[in-house]
This record gives sequence, C-alpha cells and structure tokens, in this order.
Amino acid sequence: MKLNFFFRFFKRSIDIFSSVFLIIIFSPILIITALVIKITSPGPIFFKQKRVTKNDQEFLMYKFRSMYTGDNDKRLRENYPELWKKYKDAGWKLPMSEDPRITPIGKIIRATSVDEFPQLINVLKGEMSLVGPRAYREEELQEYEKKYPKTKKYINEIRSVKPGITGLWQTSGRNELNFEQRAKLDSKYIRNQSVWQEIKIILKTPTSMISRW
Repeated sequence: MKLNFFFRFFKRSIDIFSSVFLIIIFSPILIITALVIKITSPGPIFFKQKRVTKNDQEFLMYKFRSMYTGDNDKRLRENYPELWKKYKDAGWKLPMSEDPRITPIGKIIRATSVDEFPQLINVLKGEMSLVGPRAYREEELQEYEKKYPKTKKYINEIRSVKPGITGLWQTSGRNELNFEQRAKLDSKYIRNQSVWQEIKIILKTPTSMISRW
C-alpha cells in the first residue's frame, strides 16, 4: 500500500518524538524496573525475541524480562501439557494468574504494560512504529495461516507494514479476541491509514492501558 510523503513523514516524526519524550519522562520508572528485575530474578534485564517487520524482515524486539530464564515454552509444553494446549489455542496467550513462566515482578510489569517500554528503542531504530499491527513471530503467522485459512490476505497485509506498540484492536475495548478478529482489525487499520486515525489510536492508548489494570 503506497502512502503519501506527508503521512510517512508525519508517522516517522511522531515515532521519533514520542519515543524520545516517553523515554525521558519515564526514565525513573525504567531504571527502577531494571534494578528490581536484576535483584529479584537471575538472568538478563531485557528479553529479546525475533519478530517480523515490514516486507518480511526480522528484527530483535526488546521487552523487560517478565519470565524466568531458560526455554519457557519447552518447560510449559513438557511440564504443563494442558496449559500448553490452552496457550496455543488462545493465540499464544495465557492469563497471567495461570502462567507458571512469569515471575512475581513480571506479573506487575505486565499488568501495567511497563514491560513494553523497551520497544521504544525498536521504534527509534525504525524497526517498529508507535502505531501498527502486533509484532508477530514468523512461526506464529505460519501457524495462524494454517489454523485460519481465511486470514491469509490479512496476514499478507500485516507483513507489509511495521508492527506497532499499540494499535486499533488494542484500543478497541475488546481484549478477548481470537487471531482472526485481531487480524481483521489490523487489516482495517492498514487499509485506512491516516493522520487522524494515528492520533485517535495514540490518544486512546493510555485509557486502554488503565482499563486493563
């Protein structure tokens, strides 16, 4: 999808300005979070994982580590088979209260969305945008395409743009959506990209975050 120069300039400018502003404003919280993670759980402060960005390129997405170290997916699959099935069936998600992989501090930073803040580094690097579809793993998209064949056109659209920290379905007030429903909303966002839509999503994001607390 071709976008005019003004919109591309606006979107990148907002990404850079917002990322720098938020990192400065929330720097005390970010520093405290990093220290608490380091003190309470052995392992790195940041979690890095390959995700898909524009034109099927892959990048390392950053988050504050909210899980115990090691191969958590393998541990869940081998030790908690019922939870593993639920995890896959629910779109690679588990309620925090049921997920044995998450540390006590991890539950707090996830509930407050603080774990997402390091993605502002990805935005500054141009790998992500402030607003966009969810950042998926390649294997997720491949599995979703098999499970939901009708979503192939949506997945192709998702692959054509940068993922975002927030987006249309995250701010729609509908948290319990399956992949097909989320993909439709991501497709709607992509097909109707505009300055006004970006502003609306950005303004609705704080309220959406607070409603999940």
